[in-house]
Amino acid sequence: MEENQNNKPKTTEQITPLSGVYQNWFLDYASYVVLERAVPALNDGLKPVQRRLLHSMDDLDDGRYNKVANIIGHTMKYHPHGDASIGDALVNMGQKDLLIDCQGNWGNVLTGDAAAASRYIEARLSHFAKDVLFSSKITTWKLSYDGRNKEPETLPVKFPLLLAQGVEGIAVGLACKMLPHNFIEILDACIDTLKGNKVQLLPDFYSGGFMDCSKYNDGLRGGKVRIRAKIEALDKKSLIIKDLPYGVTTSNLIDSIISANEKQKIKIKKIEDNTSDKVEIVVFLHPNTDINQTIDALYVCTNCEVSISVNSCVIENNKPYFKSISEILACNVAQTQDVLNKELALEKRELLEKHHLATLEKIFIEKKIYNLIEEAATFEAVLEIIYKAILPFENQLYRTISDDDIEHLTEIRIKRISKFDADKAEDYLLQLEDKIKTIDHNLLNIVPFTIDYFKMLKKKYGKGKERRTEIQIFDTIDIAQVVVNNAKLYVNKEDGFVGMGLKKDEYVCECSDIDEVVVILRDGRMIISRISDKQYVGKDIIYVGIFNRHDAKTTYNIVYFDGASSKTFAKRFNLKSVIRDKEYNLTKGAPNSYIMYASVKATAEEEDEIKIIFRPRPKMKIKESQFAFTSILIKNRDAMG
Repeated sequence: MEENQNNKPKTTEQITPLSGVYQNWFLDYASYVVLERAVPALNDGLKPVQRRLLHSMDDLDDGRYNKVANIIGHTMKYHPHGDASIGDALVNMGQKDLLIDCQGNWGNVLTGDAAAASRYIEARLSHFAKDVLFSSKITTWKLSYDGRNKEPETLPVKFPLLLAQGVEGIAVGLACKMLPHNFIEILDACIDTLKGNKVQLLPDFYSGGFMDCSKYNDGLRGGKVRIRAKIEALDKKSLIIKDLPYGVTTSNLIDSIISANEKQKIKIKKIEDNTSDKVEIVVFLHPNTDINQTIDALYVCTNCEVSISVNSCVIENNKPYFKSISEILACNVAQTQDVLNKELALEKRELLEKHHLATLEKIFIEKKIYNLIEEAATFEAVLEIIYKAILPFENQLYRTISDDDIEHLTEIRIKRISKFDADKAEDYLLQLEDKIKTIDHNLLNIVPFTIDYFKMLKKKYGKGKERRTEIQIFDTIDIAQVVVNNAKLYVNKEDGFVGMGLKKDEYVCECSDIDEVVVILRDGRMIISRISDKQYVGKDIIYVGIFNRHDAKTTYNIVYFDGASSKTFAKRFNLKSVIRDKEYNLTKGAPNSYIMYASVKATAEEEDEIKIIFRPRPKMKIKESQFAFTSILIKNRDAMG
């Protein structure tokens, strides 16, 4: 505040540019989305909503099923984004059949059917989740969003959960896509990592199918996998689809097949969906249909084959990092070893404390120290007497005597003193000592102990979790070879149009709507373009046909007049690499040049002869001649000839 001449306060305002405000707010929002919603943490492989859900279910756990609606409501104490996001996350985890024990209609990942309403379905933590997720005494806690409750920063997970479940998330300027891997293979890879062996983990999907991982790139950016449905021939007239590509449901697979049939890329008679707990889609074919070609066409033209790009992004130390599957596995194995080490150290401390108290009680009762306190006038005097009586035996204890220890002795009931059995007390102490020795051995041999832990998980939970997806190397399918010719190509040479819709004009050949067309004009121009219903290419067309990019055998023979030299040239060439919709000149490009003759042959050896008539000249003996194109070499498209 400032004062003016009239002693009236004057307000000083600080002006912040609007652009600066937006920049800061957007950066804060982007960071929040990355850290709190879209990308999983490296330590436990969970997004915040998943972590809060599991923590909430642990809060509620009493061994019985809880209504999902109740779980969602309880989780809202920790998660500030509403019930819809919590419910979707819970159903998603439940369908993966790993951490959640489900009861009721939880939907079907094969058919895409949604789960029943949250008030009708129930859930509880699986035994596996209880074994690997929770250890409250070594968990780091933080306040929830409203400060009323505590929630874990990350769970002390003792298993590479992120690799088993997979994850997908989209943040601001950042995306994460990690595929699920096989449970048994993950545990085997963990054991190999601890043994120092080289490991390679490949994805595995609940929906099965075939998979080509030749470009997986260990899950890093730029990697991808191709996944195919399993298609088999039932008989000469029908096919059966047994497995689905990952992320594809029976409904959208059938829709893609029907769409391809309507576009006449494939020819089928009808399709039946008999899917229940297993996929069974029957495709009926027309008589005399080539089954192998139809299967290839299904892979090319429908969702029977999909390609998935991967991008393994995780949160580490509150920052996003791109890590390979091998790096994530190594980090998770190291964390499991660290958590087991902490749990062993905690158990040892608890056993030592039990041993300490049991030894104190044994000394207190055996030495009848309780008799010494009969004459004490005050409680402080009682404590002092007990302390002085116990002190000579302190060498039998693992730590010094505390005030709490002395108070504990005063709380021993007379009934316990009267029924005290020295032999049982000694046996109990020996049992504690044996357990402490075992823990000390495990702490000194933490790597073998961790290996045994992974072996235990594999033996206890590995049944029924064998690999479902078969690994193969896919052959490249040429779409032009398998797609049914579903149209006809026409040309209007007078007006300069080509296309599938010119049915009143000159017929050229059969084609499909994925083909490309090559056109050669009299003035020497050549154009390759995508086929369409009607396209203007230019007048004076001398050749039009279907262009096959993968065909290096087709040979083009032309004779052209060069306007600059007034000479006639002949040449042969193949079209190996061309750019669509770009004009190429087959002459030298001089004014008044034009093509006199053009032909296209399937192979270079195919005969192609033309008759040459020479201009009359005095004393000329040879007036005409035959010219065979096979007598000249095949050169580049731009060669002079």
